[in-house]
Amino acid sequence: MNIRTLHMIEGAREARGIAVIIDVFRAFSTEAYLLARGAKKVIPVGEESLARRLKAEIPDVILAGERRGKILPGFDMGNSPAQAEALEVAGKTVVHTTSAGTQGIVNAIHADEILGGSLVTARAIADYIRTSGATEVSLVAMGLDAVSETEEDTLCADYIRALLEGRELDMESEVEKLKTTSGAKFFDPAQSDVFPEADFHMCVAVDKFDFVLRLVKPKHGLPYMEAVRPLR
Repeated sequence: MNIRTLHMIEGAREARGIAVIIDVFRAFSTEAYLLARGAKKVIPVGEESLARRLKAEIPDVILAGERRGKILPGFDMGNSPAQAEALEVAGKTVVHTTSAGTQGIVNAIHADEILGGSLVTARAIADYIRTSGATEVSLVAMGLDAVSETEEDTLCADYIRALLEGRELDMESEVEKLKTTSGAKFFDPAQSDVFPEADFHMCVAVDKFDFVLRLVKPKHGLPYMEAVRPLR
């Protein structure tokens, strides 16, 4: 199995085989929590304007999204797993747009299959890839606003690679380091309205879920994320 670690938008465009688009803080952590709570599906879109158009066409969808971390005006929630916990999402369709994660999805145009990557689903992702028979895997760490690398996304890529190669990382120690690097904003009282501390703890709950986020591309309609459990 050929495993490559790539970064940001250019990395997404280079991705081949199974592409794991990684956004730990917070896109694909949030989507995992939404689907775990019974959301019907999550539609990742790159453009805010498309998200708003879909809301106008389908009034009962939930709009989730941010730019530079802040909830978009008029949206039902931002890009926050804690906010997802506060909404009734069971049976609902969520339209989701973010600065990094969903941008990676729409740019991974050469990948055979796309998964949303985060620490909460990392081991499930490795299990899914291992049983898929894939010969090429692209781990794409999207970073901050898809323009600079971040510790949490690189850690997630390293962890998935280690699992695929039969190695273990000291994840407890690595997660602790995030509190003083890219995760420090979640502990800053001045930013608590945008980056609540609860989001940090929810996003670093390593291997919390036993499913992967897989992008489905229907013949008609927009691609969407569904929860799929790896074959055993």
